Amino acid sequence: MTSALPSASPAVPLVLSGFGPVGQAFLEKIGAQQQRGIAVTVIRGQASETTLGPGSGVPDRASWHPLAQLEATLDRTGAGVLVQALPSSPEAHPRAVDEAITALRRGVHVVTATKSHLLTHWRDLEQAARTGGSRIRISGATGAALPTADLARLGVRGLDCHALRACPNGTSTFVLDRISDGGSLKEAVREARRCGIAEADTSADLSGSDAATKARLLAGLLWDWDVARIQIETEAIDEGTVELAAAAARSGRRLRAVASASLDRPMTVTVRLERVGPGDPFFHITGPEKAMTFHCPDAGDITVQGGRSSPTGAALAMVKDVLNLVEGNATGFH
Repeated sequence: MTSALPSASPAVPLVLSGFGPVGQAFLEKIGAQQQRGIAVTVIRGQASETTLGPGSGVPDRASWHPLAQLEATLDRTGAGVLVQALPSSPEAHPRAVDEAITALRRGVHVVTATKSHLLTHWRDLEQAARTGGSRIRISGATGAALPTADLARLGVRGLDCHALRACPNGTSTFVLDRISDGGSLKEAVREARRCGIAEADTSADLSGSDAATKARLLAGLLWDWDVARIQIETEAIDEGTVELAAAAARSGRRLRAVASASLDRPMTVTVRLERVGPGDPFFHITGPEKAMTFHCPDAGDITVQGGRSSPTGAALAMVKDVLNLVEGNATGFH
């Protein structure tokens, strides 16, 4: 008996846009996949770019060249995937939109951890992908290493998922646990930063907007809602929350910032501070952990939790998305 060996796949060049902490972590982690013929060939920084040779390191920034038009870079490299690790900032937003739409229209897949353009141009990105016959993957934008985007897109397909309930922001969970133990809000935020859980600006975490953003993206995948049109209602973590968290702890409960979306309230995402008990899956998450529950009336609730909130976690999510895209035509169980 003979067995057929799979033929070697052609190399898949990647263009990496953005080289901050997430981009740097991605470059490190994707390096382990070079035996699969997957490698970053160009890194595009804020105003300059560099080309990487096989097995070469990243040159000193002083030797990088001025940023070229993305179309020229894609043509020159024959890139199969554009990987976006741009910050979700107003300054980077126009570039994130332009690069993603350009790549998708040209038949280049996009893997992104950038959220801003997903929130404003969801349908435009979708149409660009249809035009180019390409795909876009957003795991790094929805929960870092927690594979919630895969569940929303494929894992609960056909299970009639009716609602989503989530604690998708690790910083808020960490802070709420610290203040429930008697610490002040300022002390809790300072500790979250010291542990590398929170960034310098925690406004999106404490206001509920980051949790709402992730829930909006998942709702778009679940129910084909136009993410740009989803309305949000949020409840913030502030000084008044300290007593709420302490009172919840005294009653054997924990306070959690819970994002929710449901078919009962189309095109709406809420973030509320909820007192959850030991029977709730969100009671048991600790530190920077995240958790999400997909409510499927006939199949039952499906909960996933864990996943590191860090540049490494987001980078690994993007590596996973890249592998799923470039190996999407594999046979057998793959």
